[in-house]
Formats: sequence, C-alpha cells, structure tokens
Amino acid sequence: MPALPARLRRALPRATRRRVVSGSVVLVLLAALVGWAALPERRSWTAVDKRLTVLSGPSGTEPVDLDTRFYLPSGGDAKVPAVLLAHGFGGTKNSVSDDAESLADRGYAVLTWTARGFGASGGEIHLDSPDYEVRDAQRLLDWLAAQPRVLTDATGDPRVGVVGGSYGGALALLLAAQDPRVDAIVPLITWNDLGRAFFPQSAAAVTAPGVFKKSWAGLFFGSGSSSAGGFPGGPAAAPRPAGADPACGRFAADVCAAYLKMATTGTPDDATTALLRRSSPASVIDRVKAPTLLIQGAVDTLFPLSEADANARGIAATGTPVRVAWFTGGHDGGSGPQTDQDRTKFLTVQWLDHYVKKSGDAPANSFTYSRVAGFSALDRGLVTNGYSDPTYPGLTGTGRADVAVGGRAQQIASPPNGNPGALSSLPGIGGQVSSLLGSVAGDLPGQHAEFDSAPVPSAIEVVGAPTVRLRVASPTGSATVFVKLFDVDPNGLATLSGGLIAPVRLTGLPADVAAAPAVTVTLPAIVRRIDAGHLVRVTVATSDQAFLGPVEPVTYTVAVEPAVTLPTVVGTPIANPQVIWRYVLAGLIAVIVAGLVVVLAVRRRRLRRQEAPTIDEYAETPLVVRGLRKAYGDGFVAVERVDFTVERGQVVGLLGPNGAGKTTTLRVLMGLTMPTEGDALVFGHRLEPGSPVLSRVGALVEGPGFLPHLTGMENLRAYWRATGRPEQDARFDEALEIAGLGDSINRRTKNYSHGMRQRLAIAQAMLGLPELLVLDEPTDGLDPPQIAEMRQVLRRYATDGRAVLVSSHLLAEVEQTCTHAVVVNKGRIVANGPVEDIVGDSPSVQLEVSDVDAAAAVLAGLNVRSVTPDGASGLIIDMNGTPRAEVVASLVRAGVGVDRVVPRRRLEDAFLALVGDNSRGSGDR
Repeated sequence: MPALPARLRRALPRATRRRVVSGSVVLVLLAALVGWAALPERRSWTAVDKRLTVLSGPSGTEPVDLDTRFYLPSGGDAKVPAVLLAHGFGGTKNSVSDDAESLADRGYAVLTWTARGFGASGGEIHLDSPDYEVRDAQRLLDWLAAQPRVLTDATGDPRVGVVGGSYGGALALLLAAQDPRVDAIVPLITWNDLGRAFFPQSAAAVTAPGVFKKSWAGLFFGSGSSSAGGFPGGPAAAPRPAGADPACGRFAADVCAAYLKMATTGTPDDATTALLRRSSPASVIDRVKAPTLLIQGAVDTLFPLSEADANARGIAATGTPVRVAWFTGGHDGGSGPQTDQDRTKFLTVQWLDHYVKKSGDAPANSFTYSRVAGFSALDRGLVTNGYSDPTYPGLTGTGRADVAVGGRAQQIASPPNGNPGALSSLPGIGGQVSSLLGSVAGDLPGQHAEFDSAPVPSAIEVVGAPTVRLRVASPTGSATVFVKLFDVDPNGLATLSGGLIAPVRLTGLPADVAAAPAVTVTLPAIVRRIDAGHLVRVTVATSDQAFLGPVEPVTYTVAVEPAVTLPTVVGTPIANPQVIWRYVLAGLIAVIVAGLVVVLAVRRRRLRRQEAPTIDEYAETPLVVRGLRKAYGDGFVAVERVDFTVERGQVVGLLGPNGAGKTTTLRVLMGLTMPTEGDALVFGHRLEPGSPVLSRVGALVEGPGFLPHLTGMENLRAYWRATGRPEQDARFDEALEIAGLGDSINRRTKNYSHGMRQRLAIAQAMLGLPELLVLDEPTDGLDPPQIAEMRQVLRRYATDGRAVLVSSHLLAEVEQTCTHAVVVNKGRIVANGPVEDIVGDSPSVQLEVSDVDAAAAVLAGLNVRSVTPDGASGLIIDMNGTPRAEVVASLVRAGVGVDRVVPRRRLEDAFLALVGDNSRGSGDR
C-alpha cells in the first residue's frame, strides 16, 4: 500500500451540513453492503522453485530429480499444515498453480511437483507405481516434515493432506494406503481399477474380458511417449532421454510393453494385468485410513462415476470417513460450470480445514451431486443445480423408476475391425459430441437397434447407474455390443448423457435369440432429469470409435427386456449463485422499503423539533464520549460507563479483551445504535441516526461490505453518490492511492481476497477525507508490509487537524501507531492517556549476552519468572522482582559477557496488567 500523498497533509475545509435524507440513505446502504459481503479468509504467500533429488525404486536407493515448487503463507514463524498437490497425466507443477495459490492463501504450505517422466523432472513414467511415483511422494513428505514452518504431528510426520486429479488422484489414494502419515486426501476424477477403466465390461456375471478403450489408451500413451505431444490441457512433454526406445519415449520399458500388447491384441495378458493392478488403488484400498473426499465427474468417458463408487465402498468398509461428490465436469467436460467449480473447491477446503487444519465442523452430508439446469440469462453459460443427501446411495439410488421400452428383436451388422464406427465420444470432448450432433451422427444405419418407451408421464430425476436386460445371439458364439441410454425430447432430439456408453463382450452365445439368456447390463452412472413428455431410448450398437471392435464382420440379433430401471435420488437442493441472487434482490427490496420508512420517520421527527444545538465548548473537538452506557432488554450490559476524548492530531487506540464493549462503543459513535445513558459528541453535535455531522466522519465498523457484482471503483462511486455530496468532494485519487489495489480496482469485488476488501473498505472510509476517522480492526487481513504501510497512513492522516480512533487487538501495532490509548475492561475504562504513560515502568529487561545458552542456564537458577530468546544474542527476562544488578552480577560471575541491559515494557505487558485474566469474553453485542 503506498504512503499517503503529500497533498493529503493540507488542511481540509469543514464539510457542510447535509440533508437528513442523505444520512439515512448512507446508513441503509451500509447495512446492505455489510449483509452482502463475502469474506473468504485469504493471505499472501511466497513460492520457491526447487530441484529435489529423492531416492526411490524397489530398493529405495535410485535417485531421481524432481522439479518442485513450495508455496509458503506469510505469518512469521507460525507453523502451518501442508498440502501435497499432484497434477494430472501429462501435466507439470504449473498445471496446478492456481489451486496451489488458493490453498496457500488459506494458510497451507503447499508443495507441488512435476512427476517423474514429465516436464523438467527426471526419470521414467511408471504409471503411479508404488515403488516409483508413490515412493517419490513419500520422500516429499519427508522433505515437508523437515521444513521449519510446516506443522508436524511427530518427528518426521508432517500434518498433511494430499490433493490430486486423475493421475494425481490415484497417487493420493496409493500414497495414503502406503504411508500412514497422510492425514486426509481429496482424489478427483481418478480410477479405482486401471484394468477395468481400460477394459470395461458392463454385463453382470460375465467372465469374458472387457472391451479395449483404444482412444483414451492411445492418448495416454502418446502424451508420454512423444516429445511434442501433451495431454489435453497440459504442457508438452520434455524430450525423451538419449538412447530411449522411440516407441516408448519416457515410459518405463514394462509400461511400454504392456501398452503395445494391449493395443495389438485388444486383451491384456497376465503381465499387463499385473502391471495395471499394481497401479490401481483397488489393490490396496482397504489400507486407506486417511479421511477421503472423492470428487468425480459425470461427464467422463475415461474414469466414470463407477470408479469413485468402487473407491468409496472399499474405503468405507474399513470404517474410514468418506464423502462423495459428483459434479458436472470430468475428463470430457472440463471443470464444469463456475457454480460447480465453486462447489467442489468449497468441499475440498472444508475437508482439508476439518481433517488437516483441525478447524471447522465435519461435513454434514456424505453425498452431493449436481446436474445442468440450463443456461444463464446473462452470459449464456451453463448453470447447475446442486443437491445433497445425508447418506451415500451408491450407484443404485434411493429409489427407482421402471420404464417400459418396446420393440421387436432386431438384426445389426458388426463391421470388420469395427470400421466404420459409431461416434459417441471423443477423448476430451466426449460429453459434447452427442449434445451437439445428436443420435443421427453417432450411430450408423444397419449397425444399431433402437428400443423406445412411451412418453414418461412425470419427470424422473435419474441419479445413478441405469440397468437393462439384454439378449444377444451370434453365429460365431461371441459378440461385442455397445449399449446406450438416450433422453429424447418431443421434437425427436436425442441426447446421450456425457457421451457415456456401456461396452459388453459376450461369449458362449446361441445363434437363435429366443434361446439366448438375458444378461443384465449396467450402464454408466448419470445425473439427469428426464422431463415429462420425453422418451427413454435404449440403443444397442455394434461399433464405436472409442473402442477396439472385432476383426471379423458378423451379424447379431438383439432384443431388450421390457423394462429399464432408472435409479433416483430426491436430494436437498443446495443454493447456488443464481438462487442466492434471487434472495439478494428480495433482500435489496426489503432494505429499500425499510430505508424509506426510516427516512420518513426521521424527517417527521426533524419537522417536529429543531436539531439539538451545538455545545460550543466542544465545537472543535472531534469526539467527546460522556457517561456512555448501553444495556439490552435481556439485562446484558455491554458498556457500563465510558468517558474519553479524541483531540485533533491524535491517533487513539481503543483496546480491550473480547466482550469488553469496544464494538458496542463504536456502534454508538457511528449512530448505529442508541445509548441507554450518556452521549457522544462529534464536533459538539450529539450523535443520533441520520445526524448531518456524520458527514464529517469516515468509518469502517464490523468489517467490509460491498456489492459483489460491482467493481471496486463502482462500489466506491455508488457509496459516494448515496451520500448526496458532490463528486469532486470525494477525492477518489487519494482514496485509490490508499487502497493500493492497482488494476484490481476495476475487478468485481466478488473475486477480491479478504485483504483486498479490507483495503478497499479503508479507502471508502477515507473518501472525502473526513475530519474524524473511526476504524474497527483496520489491519485485519493485511500482511506485515501492508500493516506497516497502514501504520504510516494513520499517523499522517491525523495531521492538519484530523483525528483517528482505531480499535485493534494487535497491541504491538497500537503501540507503534497510536499516540494515545483507551483501555476498556468489563464495560469500563481502566486506563486512558498517552501510550508512553500507560506503558510506564518496565518489569522486564532485555539483555544482549555473549552466550545465550550459558546465560539461560544461569538465569534458570535465579528467581525470575521467564526467559525468552530475542534474536541471536538476546534474552527478554521477566524479573519477578529480582534486582537487575543481581542478574547482571550472576551472569558475569559465570563468565557470561553482558553487552547491553535495557528495561523493556510493552503495551502488551501493561494491557495484561490492567485487564488481568479477563482475556476471554462473551463477545460484543
């Protein structure tokens, strides 16, 4: 924050008296702003890039260089919990920088790194192997535990959560299973069984291997083997090591061989199955003891919702806390609409705060989900509705709707090598193909059969995995088909939710469909509202471009049993920004009506009597508080008796423990509440709601509040217009310099950090450069450099006849900033005067010695209360009545050199002496 400009030091003309209507509108607007304020706790941070060499591999002795970045929140020497933040496949540490910064803002130390085989890190890709990638992460936990600012639960055991998406999500699960030091995990859009993910089999009780997901597997392999390629949304991979097999790139040899085998034959051999199992949380899921929040996307043809379900069931079976969240994004749908991004970020922070930071309540609901609800009327972007349920229903829902579908048995042709293939999804945009192109572009004539229902009579909220019973006949005894569920509107537009399909490989089939057994097919889980009047369509196709089809052409006969079972959940709606805004608008109308009532009442009162006369002897005194008392109807006395004066040129600190009456006093001073007894005079005028003299006062009381949809500058201008004063009197340039927000002044305040809101609120209080400035905790949310600059601002502001009253709990800042202090305890003043007078004589002494450890040992044998290190060669001693000469003589006799002896008493010492043990109160009212 810049220093106050020189022109602010010029004397100000006294503001003219304003109409009572203007004052009332200001109060109404302030009340509305406070009510709408969003106050996320955010802090500043620093980030340092480091090359860390860790030892891993099966023997734990193989070195690999990892490219890391360590984010550390500001806060001096305070220890903080940590987050290990992993990126997705093909990404780097830069891929998660936004999330890392957000977590650092919330007070976490965050370590990100580029996994081995990617970006600037060394090594090869072992596909989240417990011996390699997981062991790398364990060594990173060791490094975190050795950092001075990282909170630890025991030696070598950092207080840490692990967060990661996709590749990083599986790492979080595998790491938690392998290392008990992990305190909580948040895996996103990841897998449970990598073999099932790449060889899905949707038919129950069928032992035939699944169908190879060739498109996604090829994209995975290409992003790791090519020096120019990259995963969607991630950076290009680094050049492969010299001498590496061009067919394998940066993949380890066994992973490369496994892929080549899968892509060639379409079936995994034993070695490939073992490798995929090794890299699957399913193999160790019963060992995960860290509380787990599983976030999975409903628009994901790579790792569908069933993968998170398998993880959830496996972890919950051991009694470990688990929560599941489904959202409208995924590998095919990005991060989902903004409302869903905000919801999943909130859930992540809530989980980490409770289980890692050990603050905040445990999440109330074990399951949340969302669905697309339409388009925003403002920007045409998708909006979502969110819902919650106290228990996780799995894929079967809490209810069911059976919908009858009709149609005779049909013959469909399977083309050679699955070509031409239907287009249901494409990696990275799978969820958009069906919605953009519809069923006509997806399924090819002669290669699919359709079975339709009648229009459904009422809407069905599908939440889970639909099932259908299918019969298939094949002259070869085997068949590969793809089953899909469409929502068909009255105009015939068919939508395949998320591009999700159910691949089925069957063997031992008869040639006659009448003799074929019915097989239950579980379709991918979806979240979708099928509106009344829509049809449900089951489509069975013989090919799909995302999967490897049979080599030989063949014709199947397929039939569908009459009913499709749709799982349902009736969740509790979660308010999203669109819903909240309706209530905000309703609240605005209510505030305006209430404001008009106040304005009319005050005007009538003013017409009936003249304004209270000025008390001339105080006409030039910014503030005089006389016999102030505030009691409430329930008998609670917030302020017993308070008397003090703020003169021109003074910066007065109002101090006291919680519940002492500080905030109540400030509310009375601002006319926000009326005292029971006594009064407050501002330049000789008694304060009351709507008093024109309030135009000479600037205030920040009870936290900043702004209209979230307006920019910082628009908020300042709206506030000033509400005062009814000319725009040229606002002195916006000076206020903007005070705010120090730069270009952020033109950003919407809903995107501001708490510190940014605080600085904007202080600038708003200083608009018009009022003669009396009243600030409640002005440094809340500011980092140390900003606090130091605020100290200079307040000192300079009190020049040329202005005055400042500031309430703060930062006693060291008050001591350095304020000229005078008023100490309140239990509603009464216990000290009032210049800061140096209140500090008084020192019961403590500061020593500079030649040997701190030796000095501490000598002092331990004397009658002193405490000995505190102060820098490299200093000690602060609470003398407890022991003469200073005796302390110095004892040190000298022991051979300890004493270079400096300084009496030391801080405002904090005086404060504690004045208020005693009453440091915890019931809070101001």
